[in-house]
Amino acid sequence: MKKAKRLTALALSAVFTMTVILTACSSDEGSPENQSGVKPPKDGEQVTLKFSFWGDTIEKKTVTEALKRFEQETGIIVEPMHVPSDYLTKLTTMVAGNVAPDLGYLSSGAALTWAEDGKLLNLTPLIEGDPDFKKEDYLDQIWYDYAPGKTIGMSTAVEGYGLMYNKDMLLDAGVELPPTEAGKAWDWDTFIEYSKKLTLDDTGKNALDPAFNPNKIKQYGFQYDPYNMMAAVVSNGGNFLTEDGKGFGLVEPEAIEAIQKLADLMYVHHVSPTPLQTKSLPDMALQTKKVAMTVSGNWALQAFAEQDFNLGVGVLPKLKDSNTLLDGAPTVIFSSTKHPAEAWLLYKYMADPESVLPLIAGGLWMPLKKAWYTDPELISKWASGNKAHPEGYTESFMKQTLENGIRTPGFEVKNLAKINALVTPALDLVWTGKETAEQALKGVEPKVEPLIQGYYGR
Repeated sequence: MKKAKRLTALALSAVFTMTVILTACSSDEGSPENQSGVKPPKDGEQVTLKFSFWGDTIEKKTVTEALKRFEQETGIIVEPMHVPSDYLTKLTTMVAGNVAPDLGYLSSGAALTWAEDGKLLNLTPLIEGDPDFKKEDYLDQIWYDYAPGKTIGMSTAVEGYGLMYNKDMLLDAGVELPPTEAGKAWDWDTFIEYSKKLTLDDTGKNALDPAFNPNKIKQYGFQYDPYNMMAAVVSNGGNFLTEDGKGFGLVEPEAIEAIQKLADLMYVHHVSPTPLQTKSLPDMALQTKKVAMTVSGNWALQAFAEQDFNLGVGVLPKLKDSNTLLDGAPTVIFSSTKHPAEAWLLYKYMADPESVLPLIAGGLWMPLKKAWYTDPELISKWASGNKAHPEGYTESFMKQTLENGIRTPGFEVKNLAKINALVTPALDLVWTGKETAEQALKGVEPKVEPLIQGYYGR
């Protein structure tokens, strides 16, 4: 109870401070960073916020409980709005009807576009005017800036990628376990050799054997989702756009080479299932020993922790440089909120790893704050000593995210949805073996170039 009273006092102080800041910035009506008419709550007025979010049963429970604790500690009422499906459609309708929630999750593409249209609050004045908030306490890669000096906020959570594998399968095959340190990451040739050794046909011959039958594979050495391709592209020195944001980066030699190497896993080396073959694999391919290794985001650890097999983790194989892909849709404050100061208070609360610790310790999320990657006491709360974070996790995922995390194009590429509407079908021709990476990407380049608008935040 004493803690609740103390937090309430702090909350009211923060609300007053933020309200003054916002009022001072309210001279330009209608702009996303200047909310006009913001006034402090009247004495005795009860503030109610609506928080929208998606997620499975565990996420729904954890987020709802966190919102309830915030309500108890501050006296600000929060109405949870859980939308398990068609989230963007629902939010689009609400925004159009001027009944948007105060804050909540939003997909990256919609968030950046809506910010430009004035539908989201620019959080920069709140951040700069809040003496209790230090931007440098959070990971550098999690911020969504829609213009120089204008931010819609942070990822809801960090989602790093890594190699996940059935340790027993590798040990039985005499394959070296994947390294957990960036400096020791497998080079591509080593990765291919081990993947071949783990790929078996229906007679038990592996893909290194000249008599191996690629048409009768019963166990794959590796399973890959093409969505993760940017880690390989950047590892090879490429990117989605050129550095100046004016050109289509995926047609550059480094990107084409990386994408072709990924396709060759299926059609040259036969160590990874094709999209058609993937459809016949069970959901628990690692547990049932249909697949030995896979690449996935951190969130998969929650599901793997519930399965009965010996899970191992390592850093991604590299082409030139070792990295990991970082994903994470943002949490935003809608510009239509009548209580921006109180919404900011809740925003900060939900960004604190302590508030959503079950989701972090359970393997679904990674924390936003840097200290949770460096402080041994904080690390022990989530990244070690539990089934969702196996041996090697702190090096292969946690440290790799902190030191070598690269962001998906969704964080910064303008007009990405329209570009991907052309790029995705072109890449499908590569993933299905119908065209080479060079043929598909250079074929679509003339249509993509007019859509390129550069990077957000630059």
